[in-house]
Amino acid sequence: MFYVILFAMIAGFLALRLYSVLGKRTGHEQPLPKPAEERVAAASMPRTIDMKPEVRETANRAVDAKAENGLRAVIAADQNFDVAQFLEGAKSAYRMVLEAFWKGDEETLGWLVEDEVRSGFAEAIAMRGEAGHVLENRLIAIEKAAIVDASVDGKVARIAVRFDADIAAVTRDTEGNVVAGSLTDAVVTHDVWTFTRRLRSDDPNWKLVETDEA
Repeated sequence: MFYVILFAMIAGFLALRLYSVLGKRTGHEQPLPKPAEERVAAASMPRTIDMKPEVRETANRAVDAKAENGLRAVIAADQNFDVAQFLEGAKSAYRMVLEAFWKGDEETLGWLVEDEVRSGFAEAIAMRGEAGHVLENRLIAIEKAAIVDASVDGKVARIAVRFDADIAAVTRDTEGNVVAGSLTDAVVTHDVWTFTRRLRSDDPNWKLVETDEA
């Protein structure tokens, strides 16, 4: 019973964490939001962001030029949308989704991703279980996270983020033997994840709807 309560508390904490960072303003901004042009331009400037050691970002362009017009449309449709805050939340979501998938935590994946993506993850988790494999992966660093596409379709906003990350990956069998990978050699990965949210909805959360390799 103790572990059940503990896991429930952890899941609740993660949900609140995602709620607080993904596309939600902090309340400390100016009363009137900056014009869309100014907010997109600010996010497009190269900058260095101080983050936790395991999820750090070097100086990079935060918004790709081809995404700027779409991002302006998102800001015009939702004046409370904050580009920098969204990217911080996207990075947190990236880590949380990966860790949940690696652990086979389908419950956590359920409120982070849409049904189609969840089905794909569930199938991969099931196949992994049938093979008797266990993943021992670790996200070393997010070297870059940038918005590469954005659009508004009706009342739904859609934003694609490219993640360049270093991941240490090991697959073990049921006896603990290494089947593939190494924890000492990080692999550079390049992914494009697409998030969507219904604008002006009471639910502030963005959900993962598509994953691709960059």
